[in-house]
Amino acid sequence: MPKTREPATYAPVARVLPLLGLSVIDRYFDYRIDTKLSDAAQPGVRVRVRFHNRMVDGILLDRVAESEFGGELSWLDRVVSPEIVYPPSTRKLVEAIVNRYAGTTSDLIRLAIPSRHAGAETTDTTTAWEELGKVGEPDLSHWSSYTHGESFVDAVLRGQTARAAWQILPGDDWAAALAALAVKVVKDGGGALIILPDQRDIDHMERALRNLVSPKQITILTASQGPQARYSRFLSILHGQGRLVIGTRSAVFAPIANLTLAIIKDDGDPSLVETRAPYFHAREVLTTRSAQEQCSLIIAGHARTAETQLLVDSGWAHDLVAGRDTIRTRMPHIHASGDTDAALERDRHARGSRLPSSAYQAIRAALDRGAPALVQVPRKGYVPILACRHCRTHARCRHCNGPLGIPSGDDYATPSCGWCGRQDPNYRCTNCGGTGVRAVVLGHDRTAEEFGRAFPQTTIIVSGGNKIIDTIPAEPTIVIATPGAEPQVTDGNYGAAVLLDAWALLNRQDLRATEETLTKWAHATSLVASRAHQGEVVVAADPGIPIVQNLIRWDMVSAARRELDERRDVEFPPTVHMAAIDGTVTALHHFIDQLDLPETAEILGPVDLPPGEKLPGSTAMKDYNEPVQRILVRAPLGPRNQLGMVLKAAYTAVRTLHKNDTPVRIQVDPIHIG
Repeated sequence: MPKTREPATYAPVARVLPLLGLSVIDRYFDYRIDTKLSDAAQPGVRVRVRFHNRMVDGILLDRVAESEFGGELSWLDRVVSPEIVYPPSTRKLVEAIVNRYAGTTSDLIRLAIPSRHAGAETTDTTTAWEELGKVGEPDLSHWSSYTHGESFVDAVLRGQTARAAWQILPGDDWAAALAALAVKVVKDGGGALIILPDQRDIDHMERALRNLVSPKQITILTASQGPQARYSRFLSILHGQGRLVIGTRSAVFAPIANLTLAIIKDDGDPSLVETRAPYFHAREVLTTRSAQEQCSLIIAGHARTAETQLLVDSGWAHDLVAGRDTIRTRMPHIHASGDTDAALERDRHARGSRLPSSAYQAIRAALDRGAPALVQVPRKGYVPILACRHCRTHARCRHCNGPLGIPSGDDYATPSCGWCGRQDPNYRCTNCGGTGVRAVVLGHDRTAEEFGRAFPQTTIIVSGGNKIIDTIPAEPTIVIATPGAEPQVTDGNYGAAVLLDAWALLNRQDLRATEETLTKWAHATSLVASRAHQGEVVVAADPGIPIVQNLIRWDMVSAARRELDERRDVEFPPTVHMAAIDGTVTALHHFIDQLDLPETAEILGPVDLPPGEKLPGSTAMKDYNEPVQRILVRAPLGPRNQLGMVLKAAYTAVRTLHKNDTPVRIQVDPIHIG
């Protein structure tokens, strides 16, 4: 005879969100709580419930006295763990981001809360942060180099909500500056969260923090950690032990007690965008947290995105930049090839040459001083892009339409696809029928060969692709690196840098081509010694290009303002909200039928998906019996979550009415539109 269950005497009804990832049931369901589970069944814990005749995981959202459901309620099966992993602050944040990005709550909870690991719950996650090690006295003098830097730091330490767009000076140790401020905040009783784009920046930040605190006082959260490590660190944050947190985008939801300061660096980096639904941007999560939790916020970078400039223009954030005299003192001598009549007289082809004589001269001068030189090239590989020798039409793979290139320096190498890897020994141009090919752009391996011939007695180091060098000694070497793979110079700087193939970066059919190019150039330039120490940067580009002048003057704010104005003129993000919706032709028709847009919004398209993109869960376009396309929905700036909520309602209606439809992907304000 089955045992009878007694309902709990206090609030016996649990409101549970099943973690199923389905928009049509993205809501709570009521369950009865018995007396044995009553103490452990607190809002925010993980539970198991029976849903449609199967056991599923869920989050207990609330407890109430009575249910609004008229039928008989099922019992809560069990409480998985008494840990309250979904506290009220996290719930408020998740709900806001779900509405902002037309997402599903259970999808976002799975991204925000690590999977449970029973072993992690037995580790020490409660010892006070102060007892984990000795704390040094932070040196906050870095911030005095910036206009209003000291007053900004004072406001942060007083607990006021200060928000700044920080333009890092060339050669400034950004990690040391952030470490000093973050440690001071935590030492005074607050919490600090630092979000960085990749593991290299995480390692750099950790080294700076270790100069002030012990390793146990630094909590690192990244998606690459194992289940036990990630969950134990999450619990240490949840219990108030982890108050100094650094991580990649997956750490933006870390439930830090008394969050006082949030920091994000290089917010234009694509790695800060979640690759799974609902495709949130870490910057938007942190701006939401700043508004909800009234914490200070720093958006840091050598360059600046149009999105950050919009925050400054609106008055929500403020500039944190150095004065012109300070900038001139810190920056290297930056110039474009052929930027003067004298330079053109010496080298008539300076502006059109890939490797102008001024670049060789700058590198030779650095090597003669015993300093390393950096050469930045946009692409990895040998010859990553080929074109027809006769008509110059780009060579494309006949299987997936990817770019054909030559992967190695073998004279007899067969062109192969950069996407699917297939070789094409019988290439024929689709435009003119020609069989010959020519290089469109050279990769870092081919560039290394060229510099090896030009400087035969000098060590050539290649960094990029699957082989990234973190540091090099301050010795006369030449480093050939792709953007983001430039090694740091141990105890020093590069004596010179050459920025090659500007056209390959600027001529991309991408809304952010100019912005991203300046960011890549600025990062490389920041590694070069100042002009007073004979540091020199040569940009192999037309000096008349506006962003070349912005780099030469190190005027990143003006570049961001111009970029924002240009996007406003053509009604592109961030001056409007824009969503990209991908699906088959039929699925998009169904979606549009359910879309209840305001009169001020408009639909653009449909158009084909950008090259290389596919729907989630598909392996190729041929998985479907009809074309996969994209529509764009554009709406004026207004209530932050309005567009996302409209799109989510339409998606839910489509999935309810057409259960067998192919996937529809919704990306709100994506960084790449297509």
